[in-house]
Amino acid sequence: MSTALAIAGVTAVLQRLIDDGLKTDFSPTSVGTFAVTTLPPNRVLSSANGAEANQLNLFLYQVSPNAGWRNAALPSRDEQGQRRSNPPLALDLHYLLSAYGAELLNAEILLGCAMQALHESPFLTRDAVRVALSSVAPAGDPRGDMLRALGASGLADQIEQIKITPQALNTEEISKLWTAFQAPYRPTTGYLATVVLIESRRSTRPTLPVRERKLFVMPFQQPTIETIWPQIALVGDKLTLAGHALKGDITKVRFGAISVDPDTLSNDQIEVTVPAGLLAGVNTVQVGHSLNFGTSQEPHRGFASNVAAFMLAPKLMTAFPLTVARGQTLKLSVTPPVGRSQRVALLVGDRTISIPDRPAGGPATSTDLEFPIPADLPTGTPLLRVQVDGAESALTVDSNPASPTAGQFNGPTVTIT
Repeated sequence: MSTALAIAGVTAVLQRLIDDGLKTDFSPTSVGTFAVTTLPPNRVLSSANGAEANQLNLFLYQVSPNAGWRNAALPSRDEQGQRRSNPPLALDLHYLLSAYGAELLNAEILLGCAMQALHESPFLTRDAVRVALSSVAPAGDPRGDMLRALGASGLADQIEQIKITPQALNTEEISKLWTAFQAPYRPTTGYLATVVLIESRRSTRPTLPVRERKLFVMPFQQPTIETIWPQIALVGDKLTLAGHALKGDITKVRFGAISVDPDTLSNDQIEVTVPAGLLAGVNTVQVGHSLNFGTSQEPHRGFASNVAAFMLAPKLMTAFPLTVARGQTLKLSVTPPVGRSQRVALLVGDRTISIPDRPAGGPATSTDLEFPIPADLPTGTPLLRVQVDGAESALTVDSNPASPTAGQFNGPTVTIT
């Protein structure tokens, strides 16, 4: 792979290729002396008397990613973010070759000879790159040092050689380019140099060699969760997961980072108990199939289902009935614990009371919550609920058929005085 100097190296090699080709193979003697430059078109200089000089100008006007190499060596980092490889930066270089003439038809002669020289060299050989980037310049000429620096770019040794192909440009593209250059138009043709592979020299984390190879073949059966019931559950409740291909040789149900065994298991349905350790609010569940490869370390990670979501409702653990005066603080105990960054609110009748921000230095989770009761809250005995990230604690229903409030919510309540 090459270093970041490879782009300048390609330009220098093409300049040398055109210059040597015209001087040795094609020799446009009718033109006389000429120069091959790599300047922006608006900086191409005229001769001292104001007339144009015989000149070929090779200008790199665009660099684009190479589609074929773009995803090579990816992914380059492991699950911890450690660098495992250095994927190459694969680039295509787009050039404009323009001709300037001091006399009639000189520009056309130079352009034709240069195009023939590039046609005879459809790719840059490794020897040509080494020779072009190791030229000896006259004493005091900084060009020699620059070329030797480009020679250390590794361009000659990259895995794929640079190929040079003509690139057709229509009238609209040429017009836009020369308008952007803010320079008078001259006979021009386009070329594409592909591909330059630039690789980082940063150190990577080496992998251990493979001690033993084993081939384990089995049909691909990814479990799929289609429905989950109930959508709102408490810790200790049973969840029913319905879908297909849910049963594997080793089946685990994952609640985030917590993995548990299912209570009942079939190919299209799983029953599992919601474990402790989850936070109230939106939680996810996933079915995973582990695999036995017959090695000393078993099981291995295998297939995993899609992720399904459910709500884990908080549960009030405070003893009722409760009484609190307006302007005072109501203390409640809940389970599961509430995270410091979770959104928590108290629903008192038709009023919502938000919990104050908890200090950053406090515990990450807490089962004790404190709510300030507003001084203007109406007195009475309203229903009471706690809401954590959108999940609300449950209300009880009056199941006494003789009661005037039979079938209605009757608790928990709080008396506001």
